[in-house]
Amino acid sequence: MLKISRLSYLLLATVLSFSCANTAHAQTTTALTVVVNGISNKTGEICFRIYNSEKGFPMSSSSEVQSGCTKITGSSVKKVFSGLKPGTYAVAVVDDQNGDRKLNKDFFGIPTEGFGISRNPIVSIQTGTPKFKQASFKMTKNTTININIKYSLDP
Repeated sequence: MLKISRLSYLLLATVLSFSCANTAHAQTTTALTVVVNGISNKTGEICFRIYNSEKGFPMSSSSEVQSGCTKITGSSVKKVFSGLKPGTYAVAVVDDQNGDRKLNKDFFGIPTEGFGISRNPIVSIQTGTPKFKQASFKMTKNTTININIKYSLDP
């Protein structure tokens, strides 16, 4: 009986050590805090899209890694996105005033709602829509970024 008991403890200790080893090698995740500044509207919501590749950036709602909206409560809002793997990301935001959760444009393709992009690149008729490479940043730990919302194209 004593031998069986010792064997049981040995097996249990072995199984526990393997399960702990798997936990130690689990993928770490990070949190991204996005602060949007310069909001001029008092109603509506700010909608966020986070991308980890150029695919669909910055307009497609089907290729983002995470997304979400938050009610406008002042001239700036903050939203935290958890569970992101370390990597390269870019963020697009829209001051959504009509509740359709997308950036509305006029006949010429010029935005009619406020918008912003990570790293705050120039957006003008000459530069066009920024590419993922211009807006992306590396994340290896919890990160906070600031995006300045624009209500017109840059000169």
